[in-house]
Amino acid sequence: MFWSSGDFPPSAGPLGKKGEAEEQKSLRVKKRETQVYVGNLPLDISEEEIRHLLKDFHPLHVHRVRSGCKCFAFADLGSVQRVALAIQELDGTLFHNRRLHVNSNTSAPRRPPDPAPRPQEPQVLERASGGGFVRITAYLQITLKAPGAPREPARPRTPLFAVPMEMRGTFLAQLLRECFGGLSWLAALCRAGGDAGLLVTSTVPRTPFFWAMHITETLHRDMQALFGALAAAEERQPFLQEAAVRRGARCLAQHQLGAAGPAWNRCWVVDRVDAWAVVLFVDFGQSATVPVRCLRSLEGDDFWTIPPLTQPFMLENGILSSYQLTHHILKGKITGALNLEPHILKFEELR
Repeated sequence: MFWSSGDFPPSAGPLGKKGEAEEQKSLRVKKRETQVYVGNLPLDISEEEIRHLLKDFHPLHVHRVRSGCKCFAFADLGSVQRVALAIQELDGTLFHNRRLHVNSNTSAPRRPPDPAPRPQEPQVLERASGGGFVRITAYLQITLKAPGAPREPARPRTPLFAVPMEMRGTFLAQLLRECFGGLSWLAALCRAGGDAGLLVTSTVPRTPFFWAMHITETLHRDMQALFGALAAAEERQPFLQEAAVRRGARCLAQHQLGAAGPAWNRCWVVDRVDAWAVVLFVDFGQSATVPVRCLRSLEGDDFWTIPPLTQPFMLENGILSSYQLTHHILKGKITGALNLEPHILKFEELR
């Protein structure tokens, strides 16, 4: 749901000094939400090179910072959606033989004040933010002990991962209702189990979550029928009018199929930013940013009778390496489902 400023009546009285301070603080927070932090940059990099690195996300302003032997930058991308896309696309990638650290400005490294000594370091958790991940610090409640008191052995820390937005049931329910007219696909996922072969189509970097096709005879039949229909229809489908490109639109866009090159596939518009559309390829579980003018219409229900070919999984043990496993087959066993998101199946890979 979207709101406009007209939906909220102005306050009855003047803000006063306290109100003005709160308003200014709110504006600063909003501005930080549209900024992205880019770390581990080469010391001799220029702001122009950083702009070129972020060109797909249309940076409004770039500020380079060099501190001793470190170099990083803050860039205002104009919207939270662009920040999420930049994190998803650039975080962990190599740039001038350096692995970039890209996250939202609200989670960028900051020099803390000089607090009293802490007896224990805070635990670091991972949390999803739109198509990408940001780090948060969970400060554990620690009881101070008298000097000389015996210390309890340190407990092993288990990393916690929040479910990515595009895998959550609330997001998928809206997609399924608007694209397929029902939620039967979600219910069918919960019943899967046993030995399985998975064709990985997309991974969420530095997490155990990934999208994959469960290799079965039904999948093979659906792939032949769907891709055959799309190949025959792509030339006849008109390009979408710009006014029709909005959240929830069903359309056709080119998806990169690894070494096989691009091919037209079903997608759903998640959001629009100026002349760009953020789409989710429903048969690959992969989001992308494409020019609005490159989207073709695909409103006919005949193209949406076949359910999504891919489904969300979580690796039981370990984390998938980001891009190496895409379009590779994993062999193992489906061991169950997540408690709070039962459509996400847990998978144990055979070693």
